[in-house]
Amino acid sequence: MANPPLLSVTGLNVYYGESHILRNVDLSVPEGQMVCLIGRNGVGKTTLLKSIIGLLQQRTGTIEYQDKTLKNQPPYMRARSGIGYVSQGRDIIPQVTVRDNLMLGMEALPGGMAKNRRIDPLVFDLFPILEKFLNRKGGDLSGGQQQQLAIARALLGRPRLLLLDEPTEGIQPSIILDIEKAVQRIMKETGISVLLVEQHLHFVRQSSFYYAMQRGGIVSSGATSELSDDVIQEFLTV
Repeated sequence: MANPPLLSVTGLNVYYGESHILRNVDLSVPEGQMVCLIGRNGVGKTTLLKSIIGLLQQRTGTIEYQDKTLKNQPPYMRARSGIGYVSQGRDIIPQVTVRDNLMLGMEALPGGMAKNRRIDPLVFDLFPILEKFLNRKGGDLSGGQQQQLAIARALLGRPRLLLLDEPTEGIQPSIILDIEKAVQRIMKETGISVLLVEQHLHFVRQSSFYYAMQRGGIVSSGATSELSDDVIQEFLTV
């Protein structure tokens, strides 16, 4: 990895109660690049993202972002430091409008929503349907539209690192391509880094590096350009 790491995870161990979920995980995300985390369902990929954003606490190990440890920092502080998170469930608030869902993303900015009321036009350029549906309730959007809303909301916090948890899951192929193109454009135009959890091979291949997880540990890693058919078969076949 030629660029210096923006995020470094070292020896991370995370438990649910007494169940050992993440086992000595080492992973890094370089500045301005996309890293993909692959593996079958239930191996700990979502747990790792939740640990990075602070929704779960590590038992041992370190998570460093911009060369500073994140231990004991609550999620809102991690968001304000520049980590955006789009969960697998999207977490759209169904009974409020698309506009209000978007505004929540600006709570991560200095002064929060009280001092930030302008929605960056970039998100409408990336996802035009959101501007058309600003006054529609979030729960009335399709799954693909909700995913675009969730990514746009995270972007409005101006993150330097974006965590994406299976953004193409259950989405129609045309919107999958829209999301792939949007993420590539976001990286090109803003220079942010992306840690992507994904099963869609076409999207995986757009990352620079990959890590493969099994039973809570990293068992394979390298340049995505060198991703072998054997690794694909083992870790991307659900």
